[in-house]
Amino acid sequence: MPLYEHVFLARQDLAQAQVDTLAENATKIITDNGGSVVKTETWGLRGLAYRIAKNRKAHYVMLDLDAPPAAVAELERQTGLNEDVLRFMTIKVDAHEAGPSVMMRKNDRDRERGDRGGRDDRGPRGGFGGDRGDRGGFGGDRGGFGGGDRPERAPRAEMEA
Repeated sequence: MPLYEHVFLARQDLAQAQVDTLAENATKIITDNGGSVVKTETWGLRGLAYRIAKNRKAHYVMLDLDAPPAAVAELERQTGLNEDVLRFMTIKVDAHEAGPSVMMRKNDRDRERGDRGGRDDRGPRGGFGGDRGDRGGFGGDRGGFGGGDRPERAPRAEMEA
């Protein structure tokens, strides 16, 4: 049977239990139509690149499927009818990824960084290279607005002479 990855985005105001129920319903649709769900990953509540139906965030869930095309078509039909699902995408793959997906590995890396006491290895100011020293204001020896320490221009009559 062909292999698929199915990702759906659920509304941000749903509880995690409701999102899990959506994933279970998708699993039931696939198994009832002769397929199987190899792996289910919940990526959690993540920010969207742009607003979708007044939602700035969404719950992301990925299912690895081993199912006939008819089962996937039924899953997409049912998912499209569900008002709690903002977007979904199903792609055909040659092989399923062994172990956790890239998104789950990224979440693990982010958690490890968070365990370092809130600061990472970029230094005390988050990568700005320590103390910058006095940067001056407007004008001064750095030019910019205002006369500062710059010499005055000679009047035009003196320049022509």
